Parts: sequence; C-alpha cells; structure tokens
Amino acid sequence: MNQDTAILVDHISKTFEIPHERRNTIREKVLEFRKKTFFEKYNALEDVSLEIKKGEFFGIIGRNGSGKSTLLKILAGIYSPDSGSVTVNGQVSPFLELGVGFNPELSGKDNIFLNGTILGLTFKEIEKKYPKIIEFSELEQFIHLKVKNYSSGMQVRLAFSVAIHANKEILLMDEVLAVGDSNFQAKCLTEFVNFKHQKKTIILVTHDLGTAQKYCDRIMLLRNGRNVLISNPKDAVSEYIMQNMSDEERRIYEKTQKKSVEKIIVDDINIDPVFIDKTAVVKAATIENIEFLDETKTEKNLFKTGDDLIIRIHFSKMEGVEELNFGVSIYSQEDYFIFGINTLFDKIDTRKIVQNGFCDVHYKHIGLGTNKYYVRAGIYEDKVEKLIDFVDQSTGYFQVQAFNLNTGIVHLDYEWA
Repeated sequence: MNQDTAILVDHISKTFEIPHERRNTIREKVLEFRKKTFFEKYNALEDVSLEIKKGEFFGIIGRNGSGKSTLLKILAGIYSPDSGSVTVNGQVSPFLELGVGFNPELSGKDNIFLNGTILGLTFKEIEKKYPKIIEFSELEQFIHLKVKNYSSGMQVRLAFSVAIHANKEILLMDEVLAVGDSNFQAKCLTEFVNFKHQKKTIILVTHDLGTAQKYCDRIMLLRNGRNVLISNPKDAVSEYIMQNMSDEERRIYEKTQKKSVEKIIVDDINIDPVFIDKTAVVKAATIENIEFLDETKTEKNLFKTGDDLIIRIHFSKMEGVEELNFGVSIYSQEDYFIFGINTLFDKIDTRKIVQNGFCDVHYKHIGLGTNKYYVRAGIYEDKVEKLIDFVDQSTGYFQVQAFNLNTGIVHLDYEWA
C-alpha cells in the first residue's frame, strides 16, 4: 500500500442473516425448540472498494440501510468482511454508536478511563488528558454520576471528548452531530477544522449534507450496499438528492397506482391494471424557474453590496395541493455555502404562496462581497426529508459588486475607533 494511503478497501462484501422468527423469552425457546428457524440473507455491503489518503476528510452518505455504519464498523475492526480485504495504515479512534464502550453502572469518570483504555491509552496518558476531556465535555458537575443517568446528549459529549483526545491518526465518526445541542455541535465542527489542520484522517458518516459539503474533501455515496460514486462533495450530494427525489416519485406513483387498482376493484370495472397510464402520475409540485429581482420587482443579475435582493421561485402544482414547504440556499461560485432558510423552520403559512404559484424571498441590504452566486431551491412535503423537487445552479448566477477594496465573501458594517 502507498505510504500516502490511510485506508485501502479492496472489494469487500458483508452479509447478515436475519431470522424470520425471533424467540427472545425462555418460554418461546422451550415451546418452539423443534421449530426450524428460517433466515433471510441481507447483503449489507457488496463489492465495495475505496482508497482514503492520509489527512483526507472523507464523507460517507446514503439512505438508512445503505451500509454506511457497517462499512465504518469494518474499518474499525468490529466486523470482518465476508470477502475482500481492508488495510489500515495508522491507529484508529472510533466513535460509532451512542454508549459503545461505556458501562452504564459506572460513573462518567470511570468510563473515561474504561473507554480510554479500550482506545489504547495507558493509565498515565488518560490521567494526563483527563482535565482536557472533562473541560471539553462540559460535564464537570456530573462526572461522578452514573452514566445510566446521563441524557443521550451528555453521553455523546463524553464519548466524543474521549475519542478526540485519544490522539490517533484516523478518526471514525458515525453521526456524531445527530445528538447534542447546537453549542456542542459548533464545538465539534471547530474540532473538525483543527483535525484538518493537523492532517488527521477523518471518515464521517452523516445525513447532514451541509456539514458534508463544507468539511469533506471527497464523499462516497452508498446505496443498497453498493458504492454508487466517490466524487467531490457537490456532485455526490447532488446525486444523493436526485436519488431521493426519484425514490419519492416512485413512492407517490406506487401509492397512486394502488389507489387506482383499488378503485377499479370497488367500481367493478373490468380493466387490467397494467394499462393504468403511468405518465398520469406527476410530482405534487415542480419548480419551473428562478428569477433574481431588485426591490422594484425588476429582473436583474447584477447587484451592489447593500442592495435588496428578491429571489422568486416559480412553480407548478397538482390540483388539490394546498400547502408546501420551500427551502432556499445561496452558494458562491466556488460552492461555499453562504446562507439557507426554509418555510418549515420559520413556521410560515404557505397556503397563500401555493395559490400564487410563486414564492418570493426578500433579502434586505445583502451583505455579500464581490463575487458570483447561485441558488439551490427545493420544495418539500410536510417534512424537510421529503423532497419533491430540487434545482441547482443550472438556473443561473447573480453577481454582487462591492464598490470598495475590501475582500471576502460577506461584507460587514464596521468603523475604525
């Protein structure tokens, strides 16, 4: 293996056997001991290969059940692949699941020493790092409390703090930001930046696409245990979003087809369901185009720093749709995420917007620096996870010109004192 390579995965596969019937109690096991249990094979990973360079921040994304956590556990040495090989060049510090390596009957302090020992630290090393671990976790007043009495957020803080102070070359992180308050998440992200500066190798499994795009050098997209692609963050996330949209369209079609079949049966009409017109099933809403307007609602593409900017999203919808959710994000031409909003989080009643057929977002006195920017917009159902339609920078750019010599993406009001 090349010395610049941290992890080399060569055509690995992993299969689990899932029992059709479970016997958990002693009574079930005694009464049904003669009954044969049938197992179904589940291919968690199929012929997955990848190479991660030293110092690389590598992301893994995919839907639930795509094999992300299984792959991470194989990299950590918890699982062994059924076929293929994994070569790791360096010591690994894993943070895979909430509570793994913790004894709930022990105090937080005892678990620091227990977990640190599992990660390969000596007693003296843990003693030396102990004050920093406590400080980072912000659990000073709870450190002598049994871990079983910790909230999930407190357990994450403690586990993450131990993992990052293990001082290993490779960190494996599985949904580290899924639990915990916003302050702790911000602290974790700051540590990610420090890891990058220290040239540590980080493998992050996450559903947070914004974090993945911001911090990862490359991203792998897994689907049904297979490697769909390994690419730059922008392309990988766009492909993931498009796949989710296709899945949602398929779900809507199957749901609509089922209702159509049921109606045919109820009405006792002799029509073969095969001839149901699939083209009749359309999205609940579709983004038609996006305009950039000034404060007078005049379309333009060039703005000055401090101008008002209106982003107008034109869309069509199915009959009967009364309410939708809209998300709008602004990116620089270098793909830096600037700012994102959505009507769900802002608790906006969108019924009037849906009636109008367009959605306006009015940004007042835009504090953007000289650059070109593009918009990503999405229409969702009742939750942000249920994406109906999505557009990228193919809609075009708008440009901002700051009439001064200051640099940077954003423009801040300031004065010299």
